[in-house]
Amino acid sequence: PMANAPYDQLGTWVFDAQEQATVTPLKAIRDHYGQQVSILYEPGLDYSRDTDPSGIRIAVEAARAADVVIVFVGEESILSGEAHCLASLDLQGAQSDLIEKLKSTGKPVITVVMAGRPLTIEKEVSTSNALLYSFHPGTMGGVALADLIFGKEVPSGRLPVTFPKTAGQIPIYYNHNRTGRPFLGNETMLDQIPLKAGQTSLGNTSFYLDAGAAPLFPFGFGLSYTTFAYTNIRIDQVSYNQKDTLTLFFDLSNTGKTAATEVAQLYVCDKIGSVTRPVKELKRFDRIALDPGETRTVSWKLPIDELAFWNLQMKRVVESGQFELWVAGDSVSGEPVLFEVNN
Repeated sequence: PMANAPYDQLGTWVFDAQEQATVTPLKAIRDHYGQQVSILYEPGLDYSRDTDPSGIRIAVEAARAADVVIVFVGEESILSGEAHCLASLDLQGAQSDLIEKLKSTGKPVITVVMAGRPLTIEKEVSTSNALLYSFHPGTMGGVALADLIFGKEVPSGRLPVTFPKTAGQIPIYYNHNRTGRPFLGNETMLDQIPLKAGQTSLGNTSFYLDAGAAPLFPFGFGLSYTTFAYTNIRIDQVSYNQKDTLTLFFDLSNTGKTAATEVAQLYVCDKIGSVTRPVKELKRFDRIALDPGETRTVSWKLPIDELAFWNLQMKRVVESGQFELWVAGDSVSGEPVLFEVNN
């Protein structure tokens, strides 16, 4: 239903937007790639909240005649924004059923989600052969999506927010404070509880019996048409004073066959503070373009002063102690590098 929805593609809070200027994915694909491939189009549903199954049956018949299915789902612009809360973040209407029915044809399914918020799409991710989350991409979003889908451009976007598996995990974000009882990975999950289990605590750590502790996708996550490797991560010393500047080096390699851009990210953790500190904080990121097989040595500088926080006396301070840093392509990957700060 979102393949040709010029108004909803614009997103929320666009009072001066001109719907007629929008290039939808359907129009962009027809205009830019219609001479190369045969395009069959069926809306499936009239709009994102539509529950009428009649259009799904027609879309399925069209899918049987296709080599690949691209399905555009999401939410209308009015469903997100200020004072538009939802208790469920699943796809509205019969959109999830539409994806399942299209997948049942045996054809590869590429799902594109156009929405104003993170939706709970775990089922749709597992159903789809590939999934691209564009949020509401605006006026020229259709051209950008067409070029990404057909390989003229390579995806390099990274998630600016954590995606939950289920709405019950919210609030969920990468830079939460330490709880004192972090998830260990060996907790008893819902399907592991024996019948007539005694009334005992099942882990006493920060997790959900039915969803665990991890999100569906972490902050900073994103895939490409190639792969990248981070190696030889090192810092210029292991001990710093508060006026020093840490210098970080790492080698970034494009290990695939496609030229692409990686978004390298630097995270830091103050292991112990007079005020509870986040488990990670994003301190640097950079877009680095690499040819296939290319390796580049990257260096970043981080003034120790950027590790400061406001203490209980409302003074901005850098406290001495141990710190960890990570360099990776998202907020959960990578191995920590340890350093210390002294007064």
